Amino acid sequence: MGDLIVTCLSQHSRNRRVGQQIGEGKILENILSEMKMVAEGVETAKSLHRLIEKYQVEMPISEAIYQILFHNADPKESVYRLMTRELSSEL
Repeated sequence: MGDLIVTCLSQHSRNRRVGQQIGEGKILENILSEMKMVAEGVETAKSLHRLIEKYQVEMPISEAIYQILFHNADPKESVYRLMTRELSSEL
């Protein structure tokens, strides 16, 4: 739980830094090329996308992150779609 809190709140979090810069309109490739360390969440999003496809599961937040990172989906539009999607039962 501590790692999750640090990832979300710490200004030193590499994943948070990537997300913040994506939100500012910067290109993922440029962000990563300027970093000296790895932001693990980027590769995790890619791996998770492959698992989502392989097992045909619905994970809308994870899929939105993948689309934002690798297919230039608009972050604000993605959040809007997530917040206004039809309610459904989730396990």
